[in-house]
Amino acid sequence: MALQVILADNQVIFRTGVARVLALESDIQLAAQCADLERLQDAVGSLRKSIVIFPSSITTDLHSLLDWIEQAGSRSVIILEHDTVLEESVALRIEGIVLRSVAGPQLVDCLHRVAAGERSVQRAKVKSMPSPDRVGVMVLQRLTPKELQIVALVAEGCKNKDIANQLGTKEQVVKNYLCSIYDKTGVSDRLELALFTIHHRALAEAVENVRAAKTARTA
Repeated sequence: MALQVILADNQVIFRTGVARVLALESDIQLAAQCADLERLQDAVGSLRKSIVIFPSSITTDLHSLLDWIEQAGSRSVIILEHDTVLEESVALRIEGIVLRSVAGPQLVDCLHRVAAGERSVQRAKVKSMPSPDRVGVMVLQRLTPKELQIVALVAEGCKNKDIANQLGTKEQVVKNYLCSIYDKTGVSDRLELALFTIHHRALAEAVENVRAAKTARTA
């Protein structure tokens, strides 16, 4: 029987990347994706006995969320944001802890361990200096500002028609841009592009900056 997973995160890029990873696992079913706490609570209530993945930033009252998850007979895996420290009382109630930078195989291993009734905690590797994201920086330097805009819109889940409307251009022009982006990043489709972006911090941060600037303009 496949593991039933509920995934919650407000970062579209991260959700898309995780969904791509889990889709490759025959024994894992991604039953729901949630962008906020309200949708997560609805999913937890209707999809009992699931493994629930959520970020530490989704609510300031993690104990209430864990109560909700436990009442549904489900298990919890928390995505620990960078520079975040969990309260001991919260950490003791959670079956799985992964870092925001978790790699696909690590996340899958965590889910399997949690499903088997084990506790899984990913430890941060201590380094004297952070390892530079050379690939992400290199790709970022090759992308034009327009291409970076399109990467951001793809990460938000926009289709070619939506992107064309937002940029005031034609769908064929967007397709041409995407071909160039795929060539520069070495990916072959939209999901791979999202997965590539999430695993290269320099590119992910640039995309988040584009989205933040767009939000500020429309506010």
